[in-house]
Amino acid sequence: MQFQDIEALLVLSFGGPEGPEQVMPFLENVTRGRGIPRERLESVAEHYLHFGGVSPINGINRALIDEIRAELAERGEQLPVYFGNRNWEPYIEDAVAAMQSDGIRRAAVFSTSAWGGYSGCAQYQEDITRARAAVGDGAPELVKLRQFFDHPLLVEMFADAIGEAAATLPEPLRADARLVFTAHSIPLRAADRCGPNLYARQVRYAAGLIAAAAGYHDFDQVWQSRSGPPQVPWLEPDVSDHLSALAAAGTKAVIVCPVGFVADHIEVVWDLDNELTEQADALGVALARASTPNAQRRFARLVLGLLDELRGGHEPARVPGAEPVPGYGSSVDGRFCTPDCVASAAAAAAGRPTRP
Repeated sequence: MQFQDIEALLVLSFGGPEGPEQVMPFLENVTRGRGIPRERLESVAEHYLHFGGVSPINGINRALIDEIRAELAERGEQLPVYFGNRNWEPYIEDAVAAMQSDGIRRAAVFSTSAWGGYSGCAQYQEDITRARAAVGDGAPELVKLRQFFDHPLLVEMFADAIGEAAATLPEPLRADARLVFTAHSIPLRAADRCGPNLYARQVRYAAGLIAAAAGYHDFDQVWQSRSGPPQVPWLEPDVSDHLSALAAAGTKAVIVCPVGFVADHIEVVWDLDNELTEQADALGVALARASTPNAQRRFARLVLGLLDELRGGHEPARVPGAEPVPGYGSSVDGRFCTPDCVASAAAAAAGRPTRP
C-alpha cells in the first residue's frame, strides 16, 4: 500500500482528564455500555485525583507532537499535525472536522499503541470510522499507520531505558536483578479478537527483542491493570503476584519495563510507580522502573518513519528475531486490517465507548 499524497498527520490517542472535575465524566466515557458499577469508577477516580485529576497522557502527546513538528522542520517538510482522542478532549471527531475545514483530503493516522488486538488496534479503526461518519460528506480519507511493536527505534528506546533503570539500583544488586516486562492485561475472551493470541504473542516477541538489545538472556513477561469482575479470566500472571513470587524465591532486585505502554499512562504512574513500588518496599525488593518512550525525539522519528513507509511503499523497518509475529494495522477509513477482525466485528461493536 502506497500513498504519496498525504496532506496531514493525525495523532490519535486514548485521552485523559486534565482537571478533577473531568475525572468522572472521562471514566464514564471510557466505560459506557459496559455495566461498570459507579463504586468501581469512584475507586479508579482516586488514582487520577492522586495526581490532581490530571492524566499525563494528553501533555505527553502534545509534547510528542511538538517533537514531530520539530523533526518535520529539520527535514524541511511542511505537514500539518492534528491531535484527537477517543475518550476526552480534543475528540477525534473535532480533529477530523478541523481537517475538513482546512481542506485536507487525505491524512495519515498514528495511533499511540504499538499492538494488534481489539483495544490496541481495531478500536482505533472504529474511532476513525465514527469520526468520518460524524463529519459526513467531504471527510478526509484517513490511512492508519501500521503496528510498530518490533520497530528498531522502539526496541532501542526501551533497551536504553532498561540500562538507565538498572543503573539506579544499588550496585551490589545490579548483576542479579530480574528483568520483568509488563503490559496491560485483557480478558481471555478478547485474546483471539484479531488473530490467535495475537496481542500476547506480539508482547512476548517484543519483550524478547528488547531484552536481547539490552543484554539480557533471561526475563519474565507478565500483565497488569486488569479490571472488571474477578470471575472473568484475564491474561496472567499479574505483576503483583509475580513480584511476590520473586521475593519468596529470594530475588533482591527487579527491573520493571512497561513494554505495553508507549507513554506514562495512569496505569504506569499509579499501578507501577505507586502500588507496585509500595509492595516492593514491603517485600524488601529493590525496584527500578524503566521509562517509556513518552515524547522522545526518537519516538517522533519512529512516527515519521512509519509515514515514510506508507508514502514510499517501503518495506517495514523491523528488528529480526526468531519466530517473528505478524504485524498489521494499516488500512483506509477504519476498515479492519485482518480477516479475524472483520469476522468478529459485530461482537466488538457491543458496548464500545461513544462520545456523549
